[in-house]
Amino acid sequence: MVSRRRLWVALALTIGAAPAKAETIEVTIDKLVFSPAKIEAKVGDTIKWVNKDVFAHTATVNGGWEVMIPPKNAASLTVKKAESVDYFCRFHPNMKGHLTVTSP
Repeated sequence: MVSRRRLWVALALTIGAAPAKAETIEVTIDKLVFSPAKIEAKVGDTIKWVNKDVFAHTATVNGGWEVMIPPKNAASLTVKKAESVDYFCRFHPNMKGHLTVTSP
């Protein structure tokens, strides 16, 4: 028969070994500004840009990915690899942000 103590230890080890849950990080776009401008995420997290402006924007990385964000709408990207990138809006290059992705 297994003692209660062993069951609690086994349960604690199981809970402690559980993988981290992916997060959704929200970036608001309002009046031609990404807010927050600097974000941190882990591989597997989702970045969600919420566009409050009346015109389209993008989140674009030179030589990398691009997300089209329609006016008064949202768009998302799930990050697949650890990297540190600057991004901008292709239509409004003065709009800039930075994303740092780390391994979970």
